[in-house]
Amino acid sequence: MTEHIALFGAGGKMGCRITDRLKDTDRYDVQYVEPSEHRRERLAERGLSATSEEEALDGADIVVLAVPDDLIGSVSEEVVPQMDSGSMVVLLDPAAAYAGELHEREDISYFITHPAHPSIVDASSGLSGDDPDWFGGQGREEQDIVCALHQGPDDDYDRGEAFARDIYAPVRRAHKLTTEQMVILEPALVEMVLGSCLYAIREAYEHAVDMGVPEQAARDFLFGHFRVELGIVFGFTDFPFSDGAQEAIEQTRQDIFVSDWKERVFSEEQLDEVTSDIA
Repeated sequence: MTEHIALFGAGGKMGCRITDRLKDTDRYDVQYVEPSEHRRERLAERGLSATSEEEALDGADIVVLAVPDDLIGSVSEEVVPQMDSGSMVVLLDPAAAYAGELHEREDISYFITHPAHPSIVDASSGLSGDDPDWFGGQGREEQDIVCALHQGPDDDYDRGEAFARDIYAPVRRAHKLTTEQMVILEPALVEMVLGSCLYAIREAYEHAVDMGVPEQAARDFLFGHFRVELGIVFGFTDFPFSDGAQEAIEQTRQDIFVSDWKERVFSEEQLDEVTSDIA
């Protein structure tokens, strides 16, 4: 059975990735909605043309909002009232749903899905190759995804996951979460914590170069230790840090992190504030 898809933001960054996955798939009849003339040119490069909002929504089974987070609320207010009863909205980020920015309508489903991206610890990952699939969903690097049925009948979870597996293919594992759990992962874990730590590492690397270490030596030494220390910290190997290294780590953690950083970063108040700013 062919499902009718209305893809909003089809010419954008995420929209083009989804377009590339769906345009040659017989399982879906896709209508592409893109108001930007510049982004319509991206569709034309793929041999596709944009259609009107009204035409795309007519009979749509699934409506994908591949638009910026801060537009999700306003776009849902415009689009959702025009949808057929029993249809589904697919969101690519949990922020707007968590922040309560979605149009309220009880007879449609809201499904959220997001890629985990190809894992740096997966032996099959080719991130060091000439053309790495950094984001996944290009048919080359297997990845995992997370999914949440924010609103709707339980059966719609399977329907949403099946669609998510197609737009992010090839998918290894699909993790069923709640909207709240997705927010703990992003933005909290991977943006607020991981992103901040990586910027700190980048600054430390640049500081080492400023202190006279040759840049290539600093890069090679740092990136090699990424692999070793990631394996140690996450238990992929039973080879431990030396006693001296462990002591240096514990002392430096006290200099870098305040003692209650986890309680602050993952608090409901902080998550509310951050998701509200995003949405």
